[in-house]
Amino acid sequence: MSGDDLRRRLAEGESVLMPGVWDALSVRLAAQAGFSTVFLSGYCVSGTLLGLPDVGYLTQGEMAAVAARVCAASPETTVVVDADTGYGNPLNVARTVELWEQAGASGMFLEDQVWPKRCGHMAGKQVVPRDDWLAKLRAAVARRTHLHVTARTDARAAVGLDEALERARMARDEGVDALFVEAPESVAELERVARALPGITLVANMVETGRTPLLTPPELAELGFTLIVSPLTALFAMVKEVRTALDLLQEKGSLRDDLDRLVTFDGFAEVVDLERHLALGATESVAEPGE
Repeated sequence: MSGDDLRRRLAEGESVLMPGVWDALSVRLAAQAGFSTVFLSGYCVSGTLLGLPDVGYLTQGEMAAVAARVCAASPETTVVVDADTGYGNPLNVARTVELWEQAGASGMFLEDQVWPKRCGHMAGKQVVPRDDWLAKLRAAVARRTHLHVTARTDARAAVGLDEALERARMARDEGVDALFVEAPESVAELERVARALPGITLVANMVETGRTPLLTPPELAELGFTLIVSPLTALFAMVKEVRTALDLLQEKGSLRDDLDRLVTFDGFAEVVDLERHLALGATESVAEPGE
Protein backbone atom coordinates (compact mmCIF):
# COMPACT_ATOMS: atom_id res chain seq x y z
CA MET A 1 0.00 0.00 0.00
CA SER A 2 1.10 3.56 -0.69
CA GLY A 3 1.50 6.45 1.69
CA ASP A 4 -0.65 8.41 -0.76
CA ASP A 5 -3.65 6.32 0.29
CA LEU A 6 -3.06 7.13 3.97
CA ARG A 7 -2.73 10.82 3.13
CA ARG A 8 -6.00 10.72 1.21
CA ARG A 9 -7.90 8.98 4.00
CA LEU A 10 -6.69 11.44 6.61
CA ALA A 11 -7.39 14.43 4.34
CA GLU A 12 -10.95 13.18 3.91
CA GLY A 13 -11.42 13.29 7.67
CA GLU A 14 -11.05 9.60 8.49
CA SER A 15 -9.82 8.73 11.96
CA VAL A 16 -7.19 6.00 11.58
CA LEU A 17 -6.49 3.63 14.47
CA MET A 18 -3.26 1.62 14.14
CA PRO A 19 -2.61 -1.35 16.42
CA GLY A 20 1.02 -2.27 16.97
CA VAL A 21 2.37 -5.40 15.26
CA TRP A 22 5.76 -7.08 15.25
CA ASP A 23 5.79 -9.94 12.75
CA ALA A 24 3.93 -11.64 9.92
CA LEU A 25 1.56 -13.47 12.25
CA SER A 26 0.56 -10.40 14.25
CA VAL A 27 -0.18 -8.36 11.11
CA ARG A 28 -2.40 -11.18 9.81
CA LEU A 29 -4.28 -11.22 13.10
CA ALA A 30 -4.72 -7.45 12.96
CA ALA A 31 -6.03 -7.62 9.40
CA GLN A 32 -8.44 -10.43 10.32
CA ALA A 33 -9.69 -8.28 13.21
CA GLY A 34 -10.65 -5.62 10.64
CA PHE A 35 -7.74 -3.17 10.87
CA SER A 36 -6.72 -1.71 7.52
CA THR A 37 -3.70 0.12 8.96
CA VAL A 38 -1.07 -1.05 11.46
CA PHE A 39 2.05 0.30 13.12
CA LEU A 40 5.22 -1.81 13.07
CA SER A 41 6.50 -0.86 16.51
CA GLY A 42 10.18 -0.72 17.38
CA TYR A 43 9.29 -1.46 21.00
CA CYS A 44 7.44 -4.62 19.93
CA VAL A 45 10.11 -5.76 17.48
CA SER A 46 12.92 -5.20 19.98
CA GLY A 47 11.06 -7.29 22.54
CA THR A 48 9.98 -10.11 20.25
CA LEU A 49 12.92 -10.35 17.85
CA LEU A 50 15.72 -9.70 20.33
CA GLY A 51 14.11 -10.22 23.74
CA LEU A 52 15.49 -6.79 24.66
CA PRO A 53 14.00 -3.48 25.84
CA ASP A 54 13.43 -0.54 23.51
CA VAL A 55 16.62 1.32 24.37
CA GLY A 56 18.43 1.40 21.04
CA TYR A 57 19.45 -2.20 20.39
CA LEU A 58 17.39 -2.64 17.22
CA THR A 59 19.25 -1.86 14.00
CA GLN A 60 18.14 -0.39 10.70
CA GLY A 61 18.73 -3.67 8.86
CA GLU A 62 16.83 -5.74 11.40
CA MET A 63 13.83 -3.42 11.26
CA ALA A 64 13.87 -3.33 7.45
CA ALA A 65 13.88 -7.14 7.30
CA VAL A 66 10.91 -7.37 9.66
CA ALA A 67 9.08 -4.68 7.69
CA ALA A 68 9.51 -6.65 4.46
CA ARG A 69 8.04 -9.80 6.04
CA VAL A 70 5.14 -7.90 7.60
CA CYS A 71 4.23 -6.08 4.38
CA ALA A 72 4.46 -9.30 2.34
CA ALA A 73 2.27 -11.19 4.81
CA SER A 74 -0.62 -8.73 4.42
CA PRO A 75 -0.21 -6.79 1.15
CA GLU A 76 -3.58 -5.04 1.45
CA THR A 77 -2.68 -3.59 4.85
CA THR A 78 -1.24 -0.10 5.21
CA VAL A 79 1.92 -0.50 7.31
CA VAL A 80 3.52 2.47 9.06
CA VAL A 81 7.01 1.51 10.24
CA ASP A 82 8.83 2.98 13.22
CA ALA A 83 12.17 4.47 12.18
CA ASP A 84 13.36 5.58 15.64
CA THR A 85 15.86 8.41 15.05
CA GLY A 86 16.66 7.36 11.48
CA TYR A 87 19.73 5.33 12.51
CA GLY A 88 22.26 8.10 12.04
CA ASN A 89 22.62 11.41 10.21
CA PRO A 90 20.56 12.71 7.25
CA LEU A 91 22.39 10.36 4.86
CA ASN A 92 21.32 7.40 7.00
CA VAL A 93 17.77 8.76 7.12
CA ALA A 94 17.66 8.86 3.31
CA ARG A 95 18.81 5.25 3.26
CA THR A 96 16.14 4.35 5.81
CA VAL A 97 13.48 5.87 3.55
CA GLU A 98 14.76 3.77 0.65
CA LEU A 99 14.70 0.57 2.72
CA TRP A 100 11.23 1.26 4.12
CA GLU A 101 9.80 1.88 0.66
CA GLN A 102 11.54 -1.21 -0.74
CA ALA A 103 9.99 -3.23 2.09
CA GLY A 104 6.51 -2.00 1.15
CA ALA A 105 5.95 0.42 4.02
CA SER A 106 3.38 3.21 3.65
CA GLY A 107 4.75 5.49 6.34
CA MET A 108 7.42 6.14 8.94
CA PHE A 109 7.81 7.85 12.32
CA LEU A 110 11.06 9.83 12.80
CA GLU A 111 11.93 11.17 16.24
CA ASP A 112 14.34 13.65 17.81
CA GLN A 113 15.82 11.65 20.66
CA VAL A 114 19.52 11.28 21.37
CA TRP A 115 20.77 7.85 20.31
CA PRO A 116 20.50 5.34 21.87
CA LYS A 117 16.84 6.27 22.14
CA ARG A 118 14.29 5.01 24.66
CA CYS A 119 10.62 4.15 24.48
CA GLY A 120 8.66 7.39 24.54
CA HIS A 121 7.00 6.55 27.85
CA MET A 122 10.26 5.76 29.68
CA ALA A 123 12.03 8.24 31.95
CA GLY A 124 15.43 9.75 31.20
CA LYS A 125 14.95 10.70 27.53
CA GLN A 126 17.12 13.34 25.87
CA VAL A 127 16.64 15.14 22.57
CA VAL A 128 19.08 16.34 19.94
CA PRO A 129 19.35 20.02 18.93
CA ARG A 130 16.45 21.21 16.82
CA ASP A 131 18.51 21.70 13.67
CA ASP A 132 19.82 18.12 13.78
CA TRP A 133 16.30 16.70 13.81
CA LEU A 134 15.00 19.12 11.20
CA ALA A 135 17.85 18.14 8.87
CA LYS A 136 16.78 14.50 9.17
CA LEU A 137 13.16 15.37 8.45
CA ARG A 138 14.28 17.40 5.43
CA ALA A 139 16.24 14.41 4.15
CA ALA A 140 13.27 12.08 4.62
CA VAL A 141 10.84 14.37 2.79
CA ALA A 142 13.31 14.95 -0.05
CA ARG A 143 14.13 11.26 -0.54
CA ARG A 144 10.68 9.68 -0.28
CA THR A 145 8.64 8.66 -3.27
CA HIS A 146 5.33 8.17 -1.49
CA LEU A 147 6.13 7.53 2.18
CA HIS A 148 3.88 9.24 4.74
CA VAL A 149 6.31 10.98 7.14
CA THR A 150 5.41 11.65 10.76
CA ALA A 151 7.69 13.94 12.78
CA ARG A 152 7.79 12.82 16.39
CA THR A 153 9.25 14.96 19.16
CA ASP A 154 10.04 13.67 22.65
CA ALA A 155 10.83 17.14 23.95
CA ARG A 156 7.74 17.23 26.20
CA ALA A 157 9.41 14.97 28.77
CA ALA A 158 13.01 15.94 28.03
CA VAL A 159 12.65 19.75 28.04
CA GLY A 160 9.02 20.84 28.30
CA LEU A 161 5.81 21.24 26.35
CA ASP A 162 6.70 24.70 25.03
CA GLU A 163 9.83 23.33 23.39
CA ALA A 164 7.94 20.34 22.01
CA LEU A 165 5.37 22.62 20.39
CA GLU A 166 8.03 24.87 18.88
CA ARG A 167 9.82 21.85 17.41
CA ALA A 168 6.55 20.57 15.99
CA ARG A 169 5.85 23.93 14.35
CA MET A 170 9.29 23.89 12.76
CA ALA A 171 8.80 20.31 11.58
CA ARG A 172 5.51 21.29 9.93
CA ASP A 173 7.44 23.85 7.88
CA GLU A 174 9.67 21.07 6.53
CA GLY A 175 6.72 19.47 4.71
CA VAL A 176 6.04 16.44 6.90
CA ASP A 177 2.61 14.84 6.77
CA ALA A 178 1.87 14.51 10.48
CA LEU A 179 3.09 15.75 13.86
CA PHE A 180 3.48 13.60 16.94
CA VAL A 181 4.13 15.30 20.28
CA GLU A 182 4.95 12.28 22.42
CA ALA A 183 3.62 11.67 25.94
CA PRO A 184 1.28 14.56 26.87
CA GLU A 185 0.25 13.89 30.45
CA SER A 186 -3.35 15.16 30.52
CA VAL A 187 -6.34 15.97 28.36
CA ALA A 188 -5.50 19.62 28.91
CA GLU A 189 -2.07 19.06 27.35
CA LEU A 190 -3.63 17.24 24.40
CA GLU A 191 -5.94 20.22 23.91
CA ARG A 192 -3.00 22.59 24.03
CA VAL A 193 -1.12 20.56 21.42
CA ALA A 194 -4.12 20.63 19.09
CA ARG A 195 -4.63 24.40 19.50
CA ALA A 196 -0.95 25.09 18.78
CA LEU A 197 -0.73 22.92 15.67
CA PRO A 198 -3.73 23.51 13.39
CA GLY A 199 -3.95 22.46 9.76
CA ILE A 200 -1.99 19.20 9.91
CA THR A 201 -2.61 15.60 10.96
CA LEU A 202 -1.89 15.05 14.65
CA VAL A 203 -0.85 11.72 16.15
CA ALA A 204 -1.93 10.41 19.56
CA ASN A 205 -0.11 7.51 21.20
CA MET A 206 -2.34 5.36 23.40
CA VAL A 207 -0.07 3.23 25.61
CA GLU A 208 -1.87 1.23 28.29
CA THR A 209 -0.39 2.17 31.70
CA GLY A 210 1.67 4.87 29.96
CA ARG A 211 1.82 8.63 30.57
CA THR A 212 -1.02 9.83 28.32
CA PRO A 213 -4.70 9.36 29.27
CA LEU A 214 -6.38 6.57 27.31
CA LEU A 215 -9.06 7.95 25.01
CA THR A 216 -11.12 6.42 22.21
CA PRO A 217 -10.74 7.44 18.55
CA PRO A 218 -13.95 9.54 18.63
CA GLU A 219 -12.77 11.30 21.79
CA LEU A 220 -9.37 11.98 20.23
CA ALA A 221 -10.90 13.15 16.96
CA GLU A 222 -13.00 15.62 18.95
CA LEU A 223 -9.73 17.01 20.32
CA GLY A 224 -8.11 17.12 16.86
CA PHE A 225 -6.08 13.88 16.75
CA THR A 226 -6.94 11.59 13.84
CA LEU A 227 -3.90 9.30 13.45
CA ILE A 228 -3.99 7.10 16.53
CA VAL A 229 -1.47 4.44 17.43
CA SER A 230 -2.11 1.74 20.03
CA PRO A 231 1.35 0.20 19.76
CA LEU A 232 1.53 -2.18 22.70
CA THR A 233 -2.01 -3.50 23.18
CA ALA A 234 -1.51 -6.79 21.34
CA LEU A 235 2.01 -7.32 22.69
CA PHE A 236 0.97 -6.82 26.31
CA ALA A 237 -2.04 -9.10 25.81
CA MET A 238 0.12 -11.77 24.17
CA VAL A 239 2.73 -11.73 26.93
CA LYS A 240 0.11 -12.05 29.66
CA GLU A 241 -1.72 -14.92 27.95
CA VAL A 242 1.43 -16.84 26.99
CA ARG A 243 2.80 -16.46 30.50
CA THR A 244 -0.48 -17.75 31.96
CA ALA A 245 -0.55 -20.73 29.59
CA LEU A 246 3.03 -21.66 30.36
CA ASP A 247 2.45 -21.32 34.09
CA LEU A 248 -0.52 -23.69 33.76
CA LEU A 249 1.54 -26.12 31.69
CA GLN A 250 4.29 -26.06 34.30
CA GLU A 251 1.79 -26.58 37.11
CA LYS A 252 -0.47 -29.21 35.54
CA GLY A 253 1.66 -30.79 32.83
CA SER A 254 -1.18 -30.34 30.30
CA LEU A 255 -3.81 -27.80 29.32
CA ARG A 256 -6.51 -30.42 28.71
CA ASP A 257 -8.70 -28.75 31.34
CA ASP A 258 -7.96 -25.24 30.03
CA LEU A 259 -8.51 -25.56 26.29
CA ASP A 260 -10.69 -22.44 26.33
CA ARG A 261 -7.45 -20.46 26.73
CA LEU A 262 -6.14 -21.71 23.39
CA VAL A 263 -6.98 -21.31 19.73
CA THR A 264 -7.80 -24.71 18.23
CA PHE A 265 -5.58 -26.53 15.77
CA ASP A 266 -8.07 -25.76 12.99
CA GLY A 267 -8.46 -22.20 14.22
CA PHE A 268 -4.75 -21.55 13.81
CA ALA A 269 -4.89 -23.10 10.34
CA GLU A 270 -7.46 -20.45 9.43
CA VAL A 271 -5.19 -17.67 10.70
CA VAL A 272 -2.35 -18.76 8.39
CA ASP A 273 -4.74 -19.61 5.49
CA LEU A 274 -3.76 -23.27 5.33
CA GLU A 275 -6.48 -24.28 2.85
CA ARG A 276 -5.29 -21.77 0.26
CA HIS A 277 -1.72 -23.00 0.53
CA LEU A 278 -2.78 -26.63 0.26
CA ALA A 279 -4.76 -25.74 -2.86
CA LEU A 280 -1.72 -24.02 -4.34
CA GLY A 281 0.35 -27.13 -3.65
CA ALA A 282 -2.25 -29.36 -5.26
CA THR A 283 -1.88 -27.50 -8.58
CA GLU A 284 1.74 -28.58 -8.92
CA SER A 285 2.29 -31.56 -11.19
CA VAL A 286 3.31 -34.79 -9.51
CA ALA A 287 5.55 -37.20 -11.39
CA GLU A 288 4.04 -40.62 -12.08
CA PRO A 289 5.99 -43.70 -10.97
CA GLY A 290 8.58 -44.59 -13.55
CA GLU A 291 8.78 -41.10 -15.06
